[in-house]
Amino acid sequence: MRCVLGVDEAGRGPLAGPVAVGVVAVPEEFDVAREFLGVADSKKLSEKKRERLFRMLEARVAFGDVRFTVELEDAEMIDREGIVPAIRRALSRGVNKLVKYGSQTSRNFQKSDFHILLDGALHAPQEYMQETIINGDGLVPVISLASIAAKITRDRLMVELAEQYPLYGFEKHKGYGTMAHYEALKKYGPCVIHRHSFIHLKS
Repeated sequence: MRCVLGVDEAGRGPLAGPVAVGVVAVPEEFDVAREFLGVADSKKLSEKKRERLFRMLEARVAFGDVRFTVELEDAEMIDREGIVPAIRRALSRGVNKLVKYGSQTSRNFQKSDFHILLDGALHAPQEYMQETIINGDGLVPVISLASIAAKITRDRLMVELAEQYPLYGFEKHKGYGTMAHYEALKKYGPCVIHRHSFIHLKS
């Protein structure tokens, strides 16, 4: 059985928190658009619709015909090595994890049985058959689903982190550079989950 993997990231630009890479694996004949009605680029969906589709994804994983993972790289790693290497590391880990799972479920699986579809400028490890698609998160349903998985997972984590670091309003802006976030940074300075290399405060 051949598999298609959709890949997308969330959280490339925030001032705080991790970057997240979502990877969704479905059988080649699986019709994502039909099984996940309303699936679209996560940025164009309401929070309510994203949550509904994410719950549907979790249910399909329990059913057994779909799998997904969301891999994170934290602010410290982003500051140390840069956002592109951080995304690349999370992406490779996620793809390899799902490919390893598929290989364990069938002795006949080969790496060539996995066709990886990626959004924007993303690339999988070179040993895999892959295709990078500009605006793929809006054009290819399995990539859209990966974008939803990445965003929901990251957003939920930022809400949790808001309880540990209540001065910054992470539950509202999820670490992005809103006016309120910058005001909090000027008043309190950055905390340990901030990406120091992304913060440029004006006096």
